Amino acid sequence: MVMSMFERKSVGRMVALGAVATASLLALVIHPRSGLDTADAATTTPAGVANADTVKLTDSQVTSIKTGPVVARDFLVEKDAVGSIDFNEDRTVQVFTPYQGRIIEAFVTLGDPVKKDQVLFTIESADFIAAESNLISAAATLDQTASALKRAQELYEKKGIDQNDYEIAVANEQSAVGALRAARDAVAIFGKSDAQIDKIIASRHVETALVVKSPLTGTVTARNAAPGLFEQPGNPPAPYTVSDLSTVWMLANVPESDSPYFKRGQLLQVRVSAFPGRTFEGRITAIGSAVDPNSRRVTVRSEIQDPRHELLPQMFATFVIRTGAPVSSPAIPEAGVVREGDGTMSVWVVNTDPHVFTRRSVKIGRQQDGYDQVLEGLNPGETVAVDGAIFLSNILYGGAS
Repeated sequence: MVMSMFERKSVGRMVALGAVATASLLALVIHPRSGLDTADAATTTPAGVANADTVKLTDSQVTSIKTGPVVARDFLVEKDAVGSIDFNEDRTVQVFTPYQGRIIEAFVTLGDPVKKDQVLFTIESADFIAAESNLISAAATLDQTASALKRAQELYEKKGIDQNDYEIAVANEQSAVGALRAARDAVAIFGKSDAQIDKIIASRHVETALVVKSPLTGTVTARNAAPGLFEQPGNPPAPYTVSDLSTVWMLANVPESDSPYFKRGQLLQVRVSAFPGRTFEGRITAIGSAVDPNSRRVTVRSEIQDPRHELLPQMFATFVIRTGAPVSSPAIPEAGVVREGDGTMSVWVVNTDPHVFTRRSVKIGRQQDGYDQVLEGLNPGETVAVDGAIFLSNILYGGAS
């Protein structure tokens, strides 16, 4: 159908009006009215946040924040390490019987204090009995040969015997003297004194029990002795172990990178979890001569004073040792430092307006006596939030108002 000129103009006007309406609608969608934009922006900005790193507090909020100046403090140059307590092996003795035999009686038990030369146990030894019998026999032989020599000498002087018989009597007596001396030495090996040997000779009595004494004053830290148990010299386990517990060892493994800082004779302080807040004094006595190829660590051995016997072997322990002169650095209380989600550290610095706080990243070093050493980011004299820093961070990130 063919449109008239009038009809074509009418259709054109309708198309133009439709295009204008469509453009207006798109403009409303793309560019909202200014009132709506302001309202939406207000709902997405945390209250009190002036910009990305600044928080402005109200009068009531300021009272919950404690501020203070950044001060310079001396921080000790120290190294620490973890380890464990052990017996002082220089003052620990495994007490073996020096001769084989069967234990007759054990006199002390685990944990008992003992004195040097105190009897720990007695043992019945066939070798000792044989040595005693030999001693008694040698003493009797010497008595007999000495008497025979005396008679031979009298007869020789009276021409009752010839010189050969007299010399035989002299040789027998000298041989008996040597045999007795050897017998005495054999008994002395079993720990008998000269007076005790003389007593055996005089009484002609064979003792069956040998005593084994403690070689030092200390505490019984292990017992394997029991009556009837047959013991061999040096055959483990030892019947008893005695340790002097007035000192103990601490064995620690330090990184090889720290090993140059440690020297024999350095003083250190040791802490154990069993006694929180207490320190024990010690000194480095030995440093390993090689690095463990697996852990890349070096063993450091320290001797710790423990006069009250409070430190027990295998206790977990840490030690701190001063390795250099104190270093003066800016410092703030630990509560004034906030660890961010990415692992960095930050503090809140007070501006000229006491209501305004600005977050600043810092580099933290040592922690001593409740203070953090600030290596970068702050100077002495600046004012920071020393308590309530986390509250400020919560406001910045919208977690508090």
